[in-house]
Amino acid sequence: MTTRNRQWLLKSRPEGPAVEREHFELREAAVPTIGDGEFLIRNRWFSCDPSQRAWMDTDTYVKKVALGEPMRAFTGGEVVESRHPGYKSGDKVTGTFAWQDYSLSDGRDALGTVTKLPDSIDLPAALSLFGITGMTAYFGMFDIGRPRAGDTVVVSGAAGATGVIAAQIAKARGLRTLGIAGGEGKCRWLREELGLDDAIDYKAGDVRDALRERCPAGINVYFDNIGGDILDAGLANLADGARVVMCGAIAGYGNFDDMPPIRQYHQLILKRASMQGFLVFDYLARSDEAVAEMSPWLAAGRIKNPVDIAEGFDAAPDALKRLFAGQNRGKQLVRLD
Repeated sequence: MTTRNRQWLLKSRPEGPAVEREHFELREAAVPTIGDGEFLIRNRWFSCDPSQRAWMDTDTYVKKVALGEPMRAFTGGEVVESRHPGYKSGDKVTGTFAWQDYSLSDGRDALGTVTKLPDSIDLPAALSLFGITGMTAYFGMFDIGRPRAGDTVVVSGAAGATGVIAAQIAKARGLRTLGIAGGEGKCRWLREELGLDDAIDYKAGDVRDALRERCPAGINVYFDNIGGDILDAGLANLADGARVVMCGAIAGYGNFDDMPPIRQYHQLILKRASMQGFLVFDYLARSDEAVAEMSPWLAAGRIKNPVDIAEGFDAAPDALKRLFAGQNRGKQLVRLD
């Protein structure tokens, strides 16, 4: 095992929504030495997620990353040395650690507990469909959205990591499902390769008018990952008794004060609708439920698990930048050396 532990440090805080390579600094440190009750993880994959933008400058459900400290991410790797009774060398694990080659743990990470994976789930799947992303999509759609037979479901950010799973699993349950994404290429991909009933390109025209045309009876479940004007367009087209799932607000990450205001909230009153936010961490104890239902869908080809892979440790800052530039399709991952 090498003694080199490469790290990407947070050098400066972004002043807007964009994430740039200049916000990070590469450093080398010594590989941590384990003590009793600890184990050493060789990270193999980094996950890129919208939550990382908030971690760069805001205290949320976890403290923001301090300047000069390694950037935080959901990671996947393998145990290479252990003095912990619950983990052995060779175990595949996921957790919330730093952008670095090696992480030290006592069984806990920045958000709670390190997850040991069964042999049947590989690391990319554990960071996407069967990880935080898939669990967010599943419980947000079915526990918060509560779709019923005959419902029309609309998912914003439908080509992103969570949106692409949320839309597919709604379709797999037999629901009419539409996605909102940026660019005709992404919309064609959602329709032709992932099987959605329709997709709306928010760059090509008025989303509010497009939703009215394609959802004449209104939207029963609106799964929102974007916020701002896109959310407002969804609220303007709700059906009676609609459920709005507040999953993300990427339009405001970096500066919520300048986010476009929501003007159509009165539709919640007129349509006797509900809007609810959630955090996936409240549902992780039930992950087996989601895996049990989604695994057969994946095996049968009823859903896909698209991952967008950037290669190499050096690619981490640019991969996160791609995420916020909307260049990824599905889950953005970084495969280390």
